[in-house]
Amino acid sequence: MDCSKVGKLIFGLRKEKGMTQKQLADAMNISDKAISKWERGLGCPDVSLLRELSEVLNVNIEKILLGDLEPNNADGGNMRKLKFYTCPNCGNTLTSTGESDVSCCGRKLAPLIPKPAEGIHKLTVEEIEEDYYVTFKHEMSKKHYISFIAYVAYDKVLFVKLYPEQGSEVRFPKMYGGKIYMGCNQHGLWVND
Repeated sequence: MDCSKVGKLIFGLRKEKGMTQKQLADAMNISDKAISKWERGLGCPDVSLLRELSEVLNVNIEKILLGDLEPNNADGGNMRKLKFYTCPNCGNTLTSTGESDVSCCGRKLAPLIPKPAEGIHKLTVEEIEEDYYVTFKHEMSKKHYISFIAYVAYDKVLFVKLYPEQGSEVRFPKMYGGKIYMGCNQHGLWVND
């Protein structure tokens, strides 16, 4: 850990939040002299303080240790680059449109790789009035189920959360030029063109 880089990062983040060294120190129940020492690169925060420091400054502990916040490239808002992440522990589904470090339940998550829909993961899409009516043959038991269906177009996403023992159908407004994704709790992400 480079204390000089860490100190510069803490200084920048503290200023960004409009805090004085005293205010940051008070928020962490430590001395403002410790904050001054860190910011001058004369020492680094103790490991026991990193969690609280990350919460106060709203930054990942990993980034504090690296002393660097590299910005992502702007993605231009193209929703077709949407990435899905599912936590293996709690089942939360998260998304991002650009490069990101996503974690849940203390685990770093990798983006799901969509596979072409086939077999029980194939959706049937019908147009009814001004809606798409989507059905599927996949079981919806507590052990094996579809956790979500998402329609992804260039500028928008419609995300429908599904639950075990729910019916195997979804209805949502028509949007043109997109793809429909489905997340299976055991087999990952599938895409219906």
